[in-house]
Amino acid sequence: MTFALVGNQNCGKTTLFNCLTGSNQHVGNFPGVTVEQKIGALKGSKDCFVVDLPGIYSIRPYTGEEIVTRDYIIHEKPDGIINIVDATNIERNLYLTLQLLLLQIPTVLVLNMMDEVRAGGGTVDIQGLSAALGVPVVPVSAAKNEGVADVVDTALAAVRDHRRPTVTDFCRPQSPVHRCLHAVTLQIEDHAQRAGVSAPFAAVKIVEGDDSFASLLALDQNEIELIEHSVKQMEDETGLDRNEALADMRYSFIEAVAAKTVVKCRESKEHRRSLAIDRVLTHRIFALPLFFLIMFVVFWLSFDLIGQNLSDLLTLGIDALSRLVERGLVAARVNPVVTSLIIDGIFAGVGSVLSFLPIILVLFFFLSILEDTGYMARVAFVMDKLLRKIGLSGRSFVPMLIGFGCTVPAIMATRTLSSERDRKMTILLTPFMSCSAKILIYSILCATFFPHHAALAMISLYVIGILLSILTALVFKKTLFRGNPVPFVMELPNYRMPSLKSVLLLMWEKARDFIQKAFTVIFLGTLIIWFLGAFDIRLNPVTDSANSILAAIGQWIAPIFAPLGFGDWRVVTALFSGFTAKEAVVSTMAVLCGVNGSAGLSSVLPTLFTPLSAFSFLLFTLLYTPCIAAVSTIRKELNSRVKTAGIVLFQCVLAWVVAFVFYRIALLF
Repeated sequence: MTFALVGNQNCGKTTLFNCLTGSNQHVGNFPGVTVEQKIGALKGSKDCFVVDLPGIYSIRPYTGEEIVTRDYIIHEKPDGIINIVDATNIERNLYLTLQLLLLQIPTVLVLNMMDEVRAGGGTVDIQGLSAALGVPVVPVSAAKNEGVADVVDTALAAVRDHRRPTVTDFCRPQSPVHRCLHAVTLQIEDHAQRAGVSAPFAAVKIVEGDDSFASLLALDQNEIELIEHSVKQMEDETGLDRNEALADMRYSFIEAVAAKTVVKCRESKEHRRSLAIDRVLTHRIFALPLFFLIMFVVFWLSFDLIGQNLSDLLTLGIDALSRLVERGLVAARVNPVVTSLIIDGIFAGVGSVLSFLPIILVLFFFLSILEDTGYMARVAFVMDKLLRKIGLSGRSFVPMLIGFGCTVPAIMATRTLSSERDRKMTILLTPFMSCSAKILIYSILCATFFPHHAALAMISLYVIGILLSILTALVFKKTLFRGNPVPFVMELPNYRMPSLKSVLLLMWEKARDFIQKAFTVIFLGTLIIWFLGAFDIRLNPVTDSANSILAAIGQWIAPIFAPLGFGDWRVVTALFSGFTAKEAVVSTMAVLCGVNGSAGLSSVLPTLFTPLSAFSFLLFTLLYTPCIAAVSTIRKELNSRVKTAGIVLFQCVLAWVVAFVFYRIALLF
């Protein structure tokens, strides 16, 4: 049994999803597209699942989210729909609800944030609203986990009893819209039945001009012309075009229902507080400086005060375990090559990466808090004005923001952009955002070469990436991507206390992904690097890695990077291993230098870099091609190997030029 969780953005959908499923979730892609989906099993059930669909305001074939939601419901045919609605703004949220009801799928309407409604003196006639819409209505407060059990029971009962919505006609009887929809419904009823879709829903889609439904229903030209005649008659009688007439129908129905069932609350203290905070955080002058200040504090706490100390403790534990295992292997007289594999390969490589797990967790702890409070929505709003100057809208900021976590889902998130021009341009710019995998490289080098200004050095890398993406966008705006960005609309929710459960779940997801990568991609990469560094070209073990296969390869390529300040073959090899996963840069250097943990690596890095060459290396790492998973995602999204190769080449050349210019200018001073 599968339920689709559908709702507007910022209505508490993610919080409810977490309450319904707990940590029993997994992430995949929607069928046919690379947009991320979350699926979770309902608590206490092994065969009932909830699919978290993208937050949308309407089921129209315009944006990627709307297409994904519509196609999933129509083609995957969930057993039921859980429609979550912001109870503090029922009128706006019900617009989507009316479209969902036409699907004739067992539906439960969940009124979220009822605690805020009550606190503001408002009320909702639950039974009256249920009767008006023809579906069960459940009041909840997902943030406080109130009423969630009732949602589960009601949804299961609705599916078991086949309770389909009883209200599908939202028109005034004998109105022009009513006559048009009634005529089209009768005309396509048999087609809809054969296609396995609801006739009322299909009729509305046809009237809206959704060509995909004409194809789905296999309508012939005569039938299409008859439908267009009905639509034209409706437009003439109402004086509105087809979409305006349908929107007017829905809003008239919603206003009538709300007038009977909803007593609006007075302006809540949360709203007054949000307005007061926004006067500062979205101020036209102070907004951006405050954003950078907040991110600086987050980085300082993550990479210095809290995260680094926890990382040092974990490093001590890994080092102690490594020494213990090494003594055991020696005592057991295990073959020295196998001992080297385990200690110099696995412990040095994977262990060095794992030691940074606390930093990753602390960083995403703070980022999740910023997201849950509603601040990140304000950042997108603030960034819209800036992004428009470079040819994008604030909507592109969301994928680019996700890019600070991981480039792969960030590129996938561009599917939500309605403009193909904006989507391609955002894909090109997203790799400039420093993904969390690069944190390991940044933190170890910044802590080693800039110990008193590590947080400042790290945030400067993030800022440089953003500035270079802006410059690149300005160039391509006048060349490859001519045109104007699409309008940007985003609701700003009230500031709210973050949900501890949501924060912890995000931390768990990041930890799980990080550990999986450490013991799969990085583990395999570490073994390959160890092998190439432990044997010569005749496959004889070497005591000095400078005589290894890897050294021969690295020394051949190293002259290309010598003008940037880092021509050591070990450094160059580490960069190439970063193509598999950026964390592998650290593990590769640890293996090649024969050290364990971040402390051991920090002790040998000064033999490979000077402070200037270290920052040049960081700049190159910031800008050169992302990991192979990200490149593969770019190829899928652009559907072109040539364009993907062009992006990779462009990023590598730009990285080399920027690092070269910095290093050569810095040497003059």
